[in-house]
Amino acid sequence: MEPRDLSDHSIYRAGRGIEEVARELELDPGELVKLSSNENVLGPSPKAVAATREYADVVHLYPKSSHTDLIDRLADDWGLAPEQIWLANGGDGVLDCFSRAVLRPDERLLVPQPGFAYYGMSARYHHGDTESYQLSKADGFAQTADTVLEAYDGERVVVVTSPHNPTGSVMPLDEVERLAEETDEDTLVLVDEAYGEFANVESAVSLVRERDDVAILRTFSKAYGLAGMRLGYGLVPESWADAYARIHTPFDTGELTCRAGLAALDDDEHIEQTVEMVETAREYLYENLDARTWKSQGNFVLAEVGAGEGAGPAGGQSETTGGEAVTDAAQREGIIVRDCSSFGLPGCVRITCGTSEQMERAVAVLNEVIDA
Repeated sequence: MEPRDLSDHSIYRAGRGIEEVARELELDPGELVKLSSNENVLGPSPKAVAATREYADVVHLYPKSSHTDLIDRLADDWGLAPEQIWLANGGDGVLDCFSRAVLRPDERLLVPQPGFAYYGMSARYHHGDTESYQLSKADGFAQTADTVLEAYDGERVVVVTSPHNPTGSVMPLDEVERLAEETDEDTLVLVDEAYGEFANVESAVSLVRERDDVAILRTFSKAYGLAGMRLGYGLVPESWADAYARIHTPFDTGELTCRAGLAALDDDEHIEQTVEMVETAREYLYENLDARTWKSQGNFVLAEVGAGEGAGPAGGQSETTGGEAVTDAAQREGIIVRDCSSFGLPGCVRITCGTSEQMERAVAVLNEVIDA
């Protein structure tokens, strides 16, 4: 036998890891700085590490109580009922929960372009499809309700990424509210706030409390430094919160994952240090990188390093222009950044914010590559 026809399904291309690049370039992994996947370079919360060790000897048990405890804690933090918290295996697991709960066969998502590839992938896995609205480089990738509504045609789910990956732009709360008001009653506005801890913009949680057509995605992968634990959650309207029990995978968030999440929520010092580092790094990149950058409210900065893949500013060929060429050249010098060709931005790279030492080294390498 063979699997079903998957020819319409794309493959998610994650940022390359240190070990992978080190093997390919025959370098010592310790010589590489990975700034390609928007991870927390400070590492996980020390309290989360301690909790993981403390509970390591109970992983033979299913995570019933820890799962409930984490839901209760998040509900209390966000001012929601426990039933409105949907835990899942990372942010992509939350998207799958929403797809299973909301999408009927052949219904569509409306997603930003450029944007996170997994929005459409999750929809297609669940027999839906996608349309897109364009965020324009010409206006700084600004996010407004009008931008979305111009492309809206009754889609079942409209996705807003705020802060947006890979550009760092945000949609203000009043614009999210207007979008919800002006889309159909049967349309869900899903606000992806994966980078919300780094943003100077109000969360859409107030709309979740007031409406039945707005939901939020959050994750522990970024600010909390738990990307390897795979822990995300949704904040959903109270009126359809009970759908979670019918659609989520049993025990899809493990014992250590839940314990680490609970501990990380208590580690205010770790979050404060992370946010301060990111704010400092963003400013350093704006001021010192020899490339156009966009103001970001995520833990990364988008930079335009060339006209496109292999094409110089005047249309000539160059080995050091275009996101792919710059990324390849920087890797050979030990700096791993993300080529944004897969986002539809072939002349750009995305740089994860790191420590002052990492930013100084990254800028020195990137400037040398860009200016060569």
